[in-house]
Amino acid sequence: MRLQFILSEIGQGLRRNLSMTISVILVTFVSLTFVGSAALLQLQIGKMKDDWYDKVEVSVFLCPQNSSKPTCAAGEVTDEQKADIQAALDAPEIKPWVEKVYFETKEQAFEAFQKQFKDQFWASAATADDMNSSYRIKLTDPEKYQVVADVVSGRQGVEEVQDQRKLFDNLFLVLDRATLLAGGLAIVMLVAAVLLITTTIRLSALSRRRETGIMRLVGASTMFIQLPFMLEGAIAATVGALLAVGGLWVGVEYLVTDWLGASVTWIPYVSTADVLTVAPALIAVAILLSAISSLVTLSRYTKV
Repeated sequence: MRLQFILSEIGQGLRRNLSMTISVILVTFVSLTFVGSAALLQLQIGKMKDDWYDKVEVSVFLCPQNSSKPTCAAGEVTDEQKADIQAALDAPEIKPWVEKVYFETKEQAFEAFQKQFKDQFWASAATADDMNSSYRIKLTDPEKYQVVADVVSGRQGVEEVQDQRKLFDNLFLVLDRATLLAGGLAIVMLVAAVLLITTTIRLSALSRRRETGIMRLVGASTMFIQLPFMLEGAIAATVGALLAVGGLWVGVEYLVTDWLGASVTWIPYVSTADVLTVAPALIAVAILLSAISSLVTLSRYTKV
């Protein structure tokens, strides 16, 4: 009997404030979509870092002809200088951090250059003599770049030491800032959602003040009186959260997996499984929003 009464009260409350309930659902949907997007973007960054950082190499570019670097004052790198660099990389204190070292000649560098820039008109003017020979070093731990760089930097015959991770730092910086932007918008929308849920519960409580007064007179507990209002907010917020999960799932499935995944295949993308991983957190946030709004509102507007 009590359950039937609570359900009927919830139904009446949702019907009486239908427009406000729809507004709560929409604002919760938008705000949690931003929250979910920020979470998925962080997962995407994590996947890219895990994949790319494991593949990147330290490149030790050797002196070409006519370089202005002080370490290249003697001209193009000599065989003796190459041997000295190789010995430094084979040193016992460096060996644990080096997984593999291979040497790329100027001819091999030129071949790779032509493959990469074959469609550019200016690439035809380059020759093998314009290229740098280099040592490509695969590290056992990409975080130990500086240990290896310190050993070879400044040696005669070395023009530049480059960590390929730095090539991705700007990209990850942009993605991190996009995450912060999405998070900031999410916070604004979450505040709006809390205010809307609070307003909806307040209007519902005011419209049924006479009923709650009668319930208080016949001995109903505070929890029994407040429960329908709390559930109304929780239902609206949960529906918004489910819509947000559905929207993220559709976006990842059709925009990321089908569209981006088909056109740019070398990036590890988030999947719908990641959306399902984020989904419980979004629903929990929706319930938390409703709980906060209920606590703020009901203690005041259900008093008789």
